[in-house]
Amino acid sequence: MQNIDHIEVRGARVHNLKNVNMDIPLGELVGIAGVSGSGKSSLALGVLYAEGSRRYLEALSTYTRRRIAQASKASVDDVRYVPAALALHQRPAVPGVRSTFGTSSELLNSLRLLFSRVGSHMCPHCGKHVPPSLNVAAELPISCPHCGSEFFGPGAESLAFNSEGACPTCSGTGIARTVNRAALVPDESKTIDEGAVVVWGTLMWDLMKQVCGAMGVRTNVPFRELTDAERDIVFNGPAEKKHILYKAKKGENFAELDFTYYNAVRTVENSLAKAKDEKGLRRVAKYLTEGPCPDCAGTRLSLAARQPIVRGINLAQATEMTLEEAVAWVAGVPASLPEEMRPMAKSICESFESTARRLLELGLGYLSLDRAGATLSTGERQRVQLARSVRNRTTGVLYVMDEPSIGLHPANIDGLLGVMRDLIADGNSVVMVDHDTRILRAADYLVEMGPEAGARGGALVAQGSVEEVANDSESIIGPYLSEAARVAARPKTPAEQMFDLGRIHLESSGLHTVKPFAIDIPKGRLIAVTGVSGSGKTTLVLETLIPALTAAAAGQTLPEHVTAIEAEGIRRANLIDATPIGINVRSTVATYCGALDDMRRAYARTDSAKAAGLKMGDFSYNTGSLRCATCDGTGQISLDVQFLPDVDIACPDCRGSRYDTAAEKIRRPEKGAPDDQALSLPHLLALSVDEALPHVADVKKAHKKLQTLHDLGLGYLTLGEATPALSGGEAQRLKLASEMGRGQADAVFVFDEPTIGLHPRDVETLLGVFQRLVEQGATVVVVEHDLDFIANADYVIDMGPQGGKAGGRIVACGTPEEIAANRESITGGYLEI
Repeated sequence: MQNIDHIEVRGARVHNLKNVNMDIPLGELVGIAGVSGSGKSSLALGVLYAEGSRRYLEALSTYTRRRIAQASKASVDDVRYVPAALALHQRPAVPGVRSTFGTSSELLNSLRLLFSRVGSHMCPHCGKHVPPSLNVAAELPISCPHCGSEFFGPGAESLAFNSEGACPTCSGTGIARTVNRAALVPDESKTIDEGAVVVWGTLMWDLMKQVCGAMGVRTNVPFRELTDAERDIVFNGPAEKKHILYKAKKGENFAELDFTYYNAVRTVENSLAKAKDEKGLRRVAKYLTEGPCPDCAGTRLSLAARQPIVRGINLAQATEMTLEEAVAWVAGVPASLPEEMRPMAKSICESFESTARRLLELGLGYLSLDRAGATLSTGERQRVQLARSVRNRTTGVLYVMDEPSIGLHPANIDGLLGVMRDLIADGNSVVMVDHDTRILRAADYLVEMGPEAGARGGALVAQGSVEEVANDSESIIGPYLSEAARVAARPKTPAEQMFDLGRIHLESSGLHTVKPFAIDIPKGRLIAVTGVSGSGKTTLVLETLIPALTAAAAGQTLPEHVTAIEAEGIRRANLIDATPIGINVRSTVATYCGALDDMRRAYARTDSAKAAGLKMGDFSYNTGSLRCATCDGTGQISLDVQFLPDVDIACPDCRGSRYDTAAEKIRRPEKGAPDDQALSLPHLLALSVDEALPHVADVKKAHKKLQTLHDLGLGYLTLGEATPALSGGEAQRLKLASEMGRGQADAVFVFDEPTIGLHPRDVETLLGVFQRLVEQGATVVVVEHDLDFIANADYVIDMGPQGGKAGGRIVACGTPEEIAANRESITGGYLEI
């Protein structure tokens, strides 16, 4: 029998892959490296995962497949011996308001079962707790020893805040929205007629002012002069029907109307109840304050769900524990129960401990089980996803991981590698796309794609063992693997000159797990904020520094936890994050950077456009007359093929260009170039930024914008590429494009892990971009784990020492060299200067 030990890929052409042929070992840890945009994810996700998952799903019945979202066949000649595949994507979706760490990790399932089956339940008749009993598991009634009545104990579902156990006041969200009365009347110097009550005219008809007058409130005096009784009518008045004479805003028409009075508070509550989407909620949100639900105190659980007791605490108290605390508490549960209940309790506890073990190995022991899912970082969500995927001891599965090291501190890398090794030991295969040289060095086999990005990438550069790739003269990652090359891209500021340009002084009374602190941040420098996951970096920068700077610049009240901020000369605090740009394919690189407007203007000035009567607006693929009528300017159409997945294909008429054939006839002669080399706008948008630069040399504004993209390391992007498809790192740099080339002495730029998805060579490019910002006077603050980046910063603020309750303080501040020498700093222990 043939021994299959590798996957055969032949003729792969997904995205920019150039007819790639290769063999990938099975049963090993395979790393895929390459510069950003070189085709790594196209190979891993677009070929290996797409084919592995598709073939598994095709083995299911037609009836089942109709109910599953399926991937279309990859653009590849042949893929042989690929196992069933699971993918862990780079950016797990941000969970909704009902998700917590406990639900997303599925730890809460075991806890709910534990409290249902072995808890001491409260008798609904006498209100006293009864001893634990096997009757709940046997679905038999429990007999109360105090009053003799019988009742049934709650099942696990009755203890779920997403189901029967939800608090009725907050519907299981733990959050109560209350109307912020101060926001309803922001300026008391105005009269009601002048719009003092802002919601009358925005959320409710303007005539409510007249109805208020009919209720006995003076509407022509400043609001501050109203009596307490009048104010009470404005905010709390009853819903009485009043007869008013209404005068239209325009014209002299009057109308007699009977209208029910909606006080200011009820106006907001009515709008909130009617809000059907995010847009509607945003309109109302400015008039609301959010706080813990007064009935469940933020626990999300109903009173009945909080009544079962295990080891002296209820379910709400158990979920308040960190994972480490919960593991220790669960271990003691069986011994606290009667002998006959211990076997069942041990079984439930072992299920909890098995899931928790993986999460602890991945460094998530500091998270509390009731931590809202939406507040988890990308790295934390990715590790929860990883732990959930590997919980079941599978064999013969291909795990494809896209940047598993995202958001991981070097101290957490060992746990990640341990999980991968366990998967392989169980007979699985792991393919990971990554840039972290420490992870790549741990691979059994490496594949490097490149040599460049975009159209100049998509080829196999090197493959083999780590040593073979490191010694391959063609390899770009090789010198970084062998440590022959180091990332060094900017001159650093000496320690004695660090504060020569001034400082930002920030003091806080503490927030979440971050303890009270006072810190000086040097102005006009590149600052890295470091620390293990959960150490408080996000709280320090995104929830304290940015809100404080924004409030100070606007002359507004500082956030409650900020006790002082001194930032002379700072007028702007810009957060450049990695969230996708745009929500649909109509947003492209050319539209986002603004170059398309300049190009459309240039094409409208051509003789052929003037002869055809075409204006600038006609060249818009969204609304212009030259857009393709078949795809309506999107460049693609969706085919419904019954029980198979919907297939998005390039529009058959415009072939993805978004424009009608008439647009191809409008060609713009370039200055100093022969007329037969003139390009149409659709042709120009099909080029990469670098390819398009010489063709727009005579369109100065467009050329300047594209040159900025080139300088940001984005020259490989196609002008017509949809922005939602860009990686997180590409999105951050594209957002930065508009800020380049102007004075920034009044600005603080904040970046959250901008090296995500970046090859060491691309990290050098990014450092060069930040250096130009610093040279323009900007203060650049970067939350980062990448050791090469940290080593190139001027100043480092290290949070920790651990995560959660064991962190939250500033461990060390100083130059990278000073951090590396600090024994208290965990980050410093990994820095090699």
